[in-house]
Amino acid sequence: MATRVLQRISNGLYLANNMASSAGQAVILSRGLAVSSTRYKEDSWFKSLFVRKVDPRKDAHANLLTKNEESNLYKIQFHNVKPECADAYNKICEEILPSIHADKYYPCELVGTWNTWYGEQDQAVHLWRYRGGYPALTEVMTKLRQNKEFMDYRNERGKMLLSRRNQLLLEFSFWNEPVPRDGPNIYELRSYQLRPGTMIEWGNYWARAIGFRQHNSEAVGGFFSQIGNLYMVHHLWAYKDLQSRENTRNAAWQHEGWDEMVYYTVPLIQHMESRIMIPTKASPLK
Repeated sequence: MATRVLQRISNGLYLANNMASSAGQAVILSRGLAVSSTRYKEDSWFKSLFVRKVDPRKDAHANLLTKNEESNLYKIQFHNVKPECADAYNKICEEILPSIHADKYYPCELVGTWNTWYGEQDQAVHLWRYRGGYPALTEVMTKLRQNKEFMDYRNERGKMLLSRRNQLLLEFSFWNEPVPRDGPNIYELRSYQLRPGTMIEWGNYWARAIGFRQHNSEAVGGFFSQIGNLYMVHHLWAYKDLQSRENTRNAAWQHEGWDEMVYYTVPLIQHMESRIMIPTKASPLK
């Protein structure tokens, strides 16, 4: 009898210990889940500070920023010329480039051709327009490969260059299309490497800001890259001289809203560069 009583007491104590242990584990598990949930919420909230929410778009940025009724494509070329070949390079360009520009057989136009004055030295910059977009570009390239005079020029030009690169560009809808202009002028090419994903913001700000820079007709053209360095923007300006450039740029700060535009666009830029360029004899932009 006493033995059975002791066994019952022992079994009761064992069950009680097991229940207490299970209850403790449940409390610990519950606390763990609560802490984990809290940390997850805090972590998600913290990450949300750095995640930029954007509205879904159903169209490419290029279609939202360009003149949709037109299909102009631009090519900009940067040629780094051997210093001792600068005059010879300009001479052969003046002989060949205008002839291509004037020949209706080629659906392209020479917008401008320059030598860099301040910026990267011994550099030539050429800007071409292809009316008809990529098909026009392909047509021109195919025809030029069959043009012996051009191929001879290209081979001779290659001997004068240290390096070359190009980009294919589209024009912003809110800028003027570049047209021939009388001179003499100097030209500034301001090139901006934007942070990926910020092109729409840039366009929205400049669509309003360009109105501040039209008073002296200095705005020539605005472009953004499609092939080459991506998220690259080029603004082309014309001035009578460097002092005129300084006066015009300072005058922009007198317009209400210009300072706000600068404030909001500067954080979009990763890198920027300015070239002061002199038109060559062959340039339609004088």
